Amino acid sequence: MKLLLQRVKNASVTVNNELVGQIKQGLLIFIGIVKGDTKQQADYLARKASNLRIFEDKQGKMNLSVKDIKGSALVISQFTLAGDCTQGNRPGFDNAAHPEEAKPLYEYFSAQLKNHGVPTENGIFQTDMQVSLTNDGPVTFILER
Repeated sequence: MKLLLQRVKNASVTVNNELVGQIKQGLLIFIGIVKGDTKQQADYLARKASNLRIFEDKQGKMNLSVKDIKGSALVISQFTLAGDCTQGNRPGFDNAAHPEEAKPLYEYFSAQLKNHGVPTENGIFQTDMQVSLTNDGPVTFILER
């Protein structure tokens, strides 16, 4: 399981020109689920993301979590994070979990973020989404488990 985490001032996602998720300050999280990923991995990454100290304190140091700043998360499924670009010029997606395996883990991850006290919005799984954001920093991390 792979997360691409971005610290944002705001983020939103639309599907078919309809706003389906929106946050103010917090985390935009793209999640890629690989074949064989488990709930234990989702638990670990939800806990890690909710406690990761990447927001600035009054001294300008990255010392606060999304919970500390009372921020939110916008979680977007992105199977392309499981892509393999090592061979040729066309990415391979053999490692990506099938939708029937990935969707429950995506939903579980989002529920775990909420359980850790992070208000969470979502995109719509397996749809063409348009994501808008104002990156804060920019600050971007990749978390894997």
